Amino acid sequence: MKTTIISIIFITFYTFCAAQKNVKTEICIIGNIHDSVANYTPKMLFAILEKARPDVILHEVDKASMKEYTGTATLKGNEIQASNLFCEKFPNTQRFPFDFEGRNQYRKDKGMVPTDNLTVKLIDSLYKTGVLNAVHSSIYKQYLDLNKKLMDVAQLSAENFNNDKTDSISKVRQNNQYKKLLRIVNDRPEFLSHTVIKPNGEKITYRDGFKLMSDFWDLRNRTMAKNIYEVAEKYKGKRIVVLTGFLHRYYLISELKRLNHNNYTIREFYQL
Repeated sequence: MKTTIISIIFITFYTFCAAQKNVKTEICIIGNIHDSVANYTPKMLFAILEKARPDVILHEVDKASMKEYTGTATLKGNEIQASNLFCEKFPNTQRFPFDFEGRNQYRKDKGMVPTDNLTVKLIDSLYKTGVLNAVHSSIYKQYLDLNKKLMDVAQLSAENFNNDKTDSISKVRQNNQYKKLLRIVNDRPEFLSHTVIKPNGEKITYRDGFKLMSDFWDLRNRTMAKNIYEVAEKYKGKRIVVLTGFLHRYYLISELKRLNHNNYTIREFYQL
């Protein structure tokens, strides 16, 4: 009788361990509108988190910013407010940053900021005054049209900016900004003559600064995906929700699929 009981206990324990081993880590990437708007508020995102019930929440900030991000009650972004509400209800939830470390200062030091925005503003001015040639005008017109499409989607419910179709538009839009607009920047002399001063006192041209920002888009997203992957490796069998701007979704999903060795599944929040 004692042997039978021991055998049952052993089999039960073995079955439990095997089941635990086979539990797949789940990664859910929720693309967000960072600021609260009528169709997307912290309470709406909180409802999504409440349904998803993540064990781990990852935020699109670096380590230094995470301390301020979770320690300031007055922050108004959708992600942090929803995350704070969720952690109040489920205090065992783990939260971590996953962004490129020192992102903001790195971009300023290299001169990517403010040359990126200034470059697009200059392209826009050249376009509106009819200075651009037909090829360049077509490139910029496509960029404006893609922006309009995404702005329209962003006025709908979260499911509409968290799907393959919107990801595809985002991918084309980002490629247009960081690759095709660069053709205009490389061809036009204005982007070589216009400069800004970096924090170290050196000058940098709009052309060089925009090229650096174009390269950084790839570096940053690859780094973010790697950071997510490392968390998934550490928290095996857990549900991990990644909160990011919806323009990053296509890149992060693609990179995580490339990095995956059948260690996790990637699901939409409305599939949970």
